[in-house]
Amino acid sequence: MRRFAVLVTLFAFWLVFSGHFDALHVSLGLICSAAVATLSYDLLLPEPLPGSAALIAWRFLLYTPWLIWQVVVANFHVLYLVLQPNLLRPQIVRFKTGLQSDLAKVTLANSITLTPGTITMDMDNDEFYVHAVSDKAALSLIEGHMEQRIGHVFLEPEHATRPIGDPERKR
Repeated sequence: MRRFAVLVTLFAFWLVFSGHFDALHVSLGLICSAAVATLSYDLLLPEPLPGSAALIAWRFLLYTPWLIWQVVVANFHVLYLVLQPNLLRPQIVRFKTGLQSDLAKVTLANSITLTPGTITMDMDNDEFYVHAVSDKAALSLIEGHMEQRIGHVFLEPEHATRPIGDPERKR
């Protein structure tokens, strides 16, 4: 059933983004979607806890507006840094996450990268390496609000972001 759900989702995205509806293109899109669904359905749609898939989906929908708001706020912060370049403090922030599932960790990495002023450079098991353009951006990573929200989405226990050493400053 999960394989079929992934197939339908991939094919729907293919139809929307391709814009070609002739028999050749639709059949090739279906074949490609089926191949990807067969090979990677467990990565795209992992086995949820019993009865939790709907709850996770609902919580993710609630997380999305919060993330969009964080992106807007971070855009204004980057604009402020452009106008006040003396406040730029590029640094690499290294921290350990308490998130357990791979999907939660990837969601955290992507959310960090989507937020202007921060880029996830590397993930090594529980350690994240993130480039931050200012002290404020680095502090927001260490505070771990985003990580806590993602943990809530994926039904993970409360945990705290743990910084590893001091952020490395590059000027």
